[in-house]
Amino acid sequence: MKKFIVKAVGSFTSHLGISKALTATTTRETMAVAWPLLPPPLNSSSSSPITIRPTSTTSKPQLLFTNRTQSSKSKRGTVLITNATPNKNDNDNDKDSDSPAFNPFGFVTDNPSSRSAIQIEESPAEAGNVGQMLYRTEYKGKEYGSTIKSGKLRWFVRETGSVDSRRGTIVFLHGAPTQSFSYRNVMSQLSDLGFHCFAPDWIGFGFSDKPQPGYGFDYTEKEFHDGLDNLLDVLGVKSPFYLVVQGFLVGSYGLTWALQNPSRISKLAILNSPLTASSPVPGLFQQLRIPFFGEFTCQNAIMAERFIEAGSAYVLKLEKADVYRLPYLSSGGPGFALLEAARKVNFKSILTQIEDGFASERWDAPILVAWGLSDKYLPQSIAEEFQKRNPSVKLKLIEGAGHMPQEDWSTHKKFASSEKAWDNN
Repeated sequence: MKKFIVKAVGSFTSHLGISKALTATTTRETMAVAWPLLPPPLNSSSSSPITIRPTSTTSKPQLLFTNRTQSSKSKRGTVLITNATPNKNDNDNDKDSDSPAFNPFGFVTDNPSSRSAIQIEESPAEAGNVGQMLYRTEYKGKEYGSTIKSGKLRWFVRETGSVDSRRGTIVFLHGAPTQSFSYRNVMSQLSDLGFHCFAPDWIGFGFSDKPQPGYGFDYTEKEFHDGLDNLLDVLGVKSPFYLVVQGFLVGSYGLTWALQNPSRISKLAILNSPLTASSPVPGLFQQLRIPFFGEFTCQNAIMAERFIEAGSAYVLKLEKADVYRLPYLSSGGPGFALLEAARKVNFKSILTQIEDGFASERWDAPILVAWGLSDKYLPQSIAEEFQKRNPSVKLKLIEGAGHMPQEDWSTHKKFASSEKAWDNN
């Protein structure tokens, strides 16, 4: 099969012409590209090649669109995550390659970024439908996890270490719109250091149940608190324990739960989270609160990965993006759960509770704030203002980390090592 290299310059109609030429060239196949997913039209000052190339003499053409003239390696680091306990397969998956990784969804590729590239390696007629795509990814991202029944609801909970761990129990709570998957590396490292670790997916998120609002769960602060209480009882978590919290909305509910249960917390670690009444609220949550527009926004299958990448200096590798995307591709439930939670929350009230509740005269347990300096949502000043209200707070700044230090780069190692700071309190 011949190798075609087509130089694309100009308007969107140029892409259409290429599509027709490609269709005419492939006699028994149809390669359909979803036009809304294409990158912006290329102009004369930033044109890049559109390359159609076979991977072998018998394979089908590969179509790669990109509007960047430099590779991701030349612009920023490409190693975003280092497994805490790497194995051969993990190393193989994370190894950089000259050829882009296969992406069954066509939404994102790790070369160079999900924000600017689309890769379709096989003809959609051959690659399969959405059901087949989900089949290829449905077992991804469940490291250390199992389903736990608590009342009428099923929680997906990750666990490392054991009941006999000598240094106690740590409970990790994620924020919206993410999931406990972000803690997998930190949990592995801390269990090696002698801790027993739990990280649940909140109801409505990740691999936990997503009940329809009004049918067993209404996505209010009180229901999230009650659900966490019941889950901790089912897991047999003994008080007091270490609590780690990160993120918006349900992450904030984790902090207000701590304020209502101070005797259950021995030490508290906070990763990048809104901590003051002046903390900005990302546009995603504002969009979700707009009638009709919110219903559209919540069904964006790549919402979670885009949210993570927008808050960091790094892009997610494809195999990680798959996991954050999977719940929103599986059904409409996760999106509508997030929509309901976003419309029920009173951000001003919640953030005022947090700002006042953790002041030095009201909170006694040691607090570690591990803060990624490259957070695009929350500036460093939020952490510093929080510390001023409670001077006993230990603030650890993490260079290179963004909104999710536990996921970015190799910073999960830095956070894991910072647990020593608790021992010094």
